[in-house]
Amino acid sequence: MRWLLVFLLAFVLFNGLTAWLRKIGLGRLPGDFSFRWRGREFHVPLASSIVLSVLAMLIGLWF
Repeated sequence: MRWLLVFLLAFVLFNGLTAWLRKIGLGRLPGDFSFRWRGREFHVPLASSIVLSVLAMLIGLWF
């Protein structure tokens, strides 16, 4: 249950910061998918999620 909460929190945070992250290049990496369905645009940031996870792991190991 705790991992589900962490995943949902990370998902909401990533979606909230999408505009800012696109300015620095995340969200447009190879492996990030965007598609329109029923007039809405959806983003599936697979590669960006991996990059952010590795960055968070390195920060966690450092501290």
